[in-house]
Amino acid sequence: MKKVIYFLFLLIAQYNFSQEKLSSVLTLSEYLGYVKNYHPIVKQANLIINKSEAKLLKARGAFDPKIEVNFDNKQFKEQEYYTNLNGIFKIPTYYGLEFKANFENNDGLFLNPQSIVPTDGLYAAGISASLLKGLVINQRMADLKQAKFFINQAKEDQQILVNKILFDASLAYFKWLKVFNDQKVYQNFLDNAIIRFESTKSAYKEGDKAAVDTLEAGITLKNRRLNLEKTRIQLIKASLALSNFLWLNNNTPVELQDTIVPDVNTLNTIDTSLNIALFNNANFDIDNHPKIRSLNYKISSLTVDKNLKINNLLPELEAQYNFLTQTPRVQNSFNVNNYKAGLRFKLPIFLRKERGDLKLAKAKLMDAEFQNEASKVSIRNKINAVQQELDSYELQNEYIKDIVFDYSKLLKAEERKFFLGESSVFLVNFREAKLIESKLKAIELENNFLKTKATLFKAAVISLTD
Repeated sequence: MKKVIYFLFLLIAQYNFSQEKLSSVLTLSEYLGYVKNYHPIVKQANLIINKSEAKLLKARGAFDPKIEVNFDNKQFKEQEYYTNLNGIFKIPTYYGLEFKANFENNDGLFLNPQSIVPTDGLYAAGISASLLKGLVINQRMADLKQAKFFINQAKEDQQILVNKILFDASLAYFKWLKVFNDQKVYQNFLDNAIIRFESTKSAYKEGDKAAVDTLEAGITLKNRRLNLEKTRIQLIKASLALSNFLWLNNNTPVELQDTIVPDVNTLNTIDTSLNIALFNNANFDIDNHPKIRSLNYKISSLTVDKNLKINNLLPELEAQYNFLTQTPRVQNSFNVNNYKAGLRFKLPIFLRKERGDLKLAKAKLMDAEFQNEASKVSIRNKINAVQQELDSYELQNEYIKDIVFDYSKLLKAEERKFFLGESSVFLVNFREAKLIESKLKAIELENNFLKTKATLFKAAVISLTD
């Protein structure tokens, strides 16, 4: 009987060795590298910056030089009433100033007297300025400033979004690892149950054991097979969930193969994989947190909007002055004796629209400032809670290791007594069930510890090194 048992041990050991030999390990670092480089949502996060860059380009377009040509002609009953040609070249500037160059050539029988110009046309060069409203800040300036803040805010928001995807991907990996470890536990104890069942059956045939012991060993064997089958299905589901995050170039999804297994030493490498090894809560600068930086850029943008609304309370006073000449190529032909000037003033009586816009701008700014302060407190408290939870898990892991070790000793002692005929299958199964329970608790505790590490990675929005 001992030879049979020894032979079974050899077969099982050889089978497990061959399975491990054929398997390939996918580490957490390798897995997150695939997610970061190829996942479509990570690529989608890059579009946030692209959109902000497009808005910045659009805002800069308000300062592009412009060419305008206006041509108007009327003929009736073979008579030319008028022909008006007006070409303008404008250069807007950052402040409320605009430089202009103009060519005007008009002709016709019924020409408006004020449109009469020399035969070769009239040239003008001058400047227009908003002297009150729009001088220090105007809509073009505000749009450009806000677009610059938006692009910086988009970079912070992109980091937060990528961090969220990597966090979700990490949880899927930890689930896969947990079920894989559960399956190994059930597989190992299934091997023990097979050996015990064969041993009990042989002892029953030799008259050393009662029939009820064979029944007890058989029930245990069936329970082990049942648990193993449950974990097999769970492992398939966890593998498929993990595959949701695995992509290759050209948006090609990857399905995890059966020969790929997780890294059972993930606990020893997770700090490096998530780049949290050097994280120190005491030295953590909340102002450098991407969420806070994003809110600060939002506050800066809203401050620009508020300043614009304050400026809109001023009256409009626009002035323009143009030097006129019909010979622009002649030196010093532009002089103060020939000019065209204008002044325009505008002021709403009650300013209700402008005052309403200002109140709304101030309310949005205050809302963002309140959100900023609340986010700082929330992030600090969350990181502090995660750190304390990690400290607790380290202590719990030490306890569960001792418990598993003690249950292993109890089981070995009970098995020795069983083979000496001083114990029963029931007691051995009881010890073994307690050991299985403690091992599963240890795996669950490790899984919670890994998830808490990932929560720290998410709460601090730590970026992975390429």
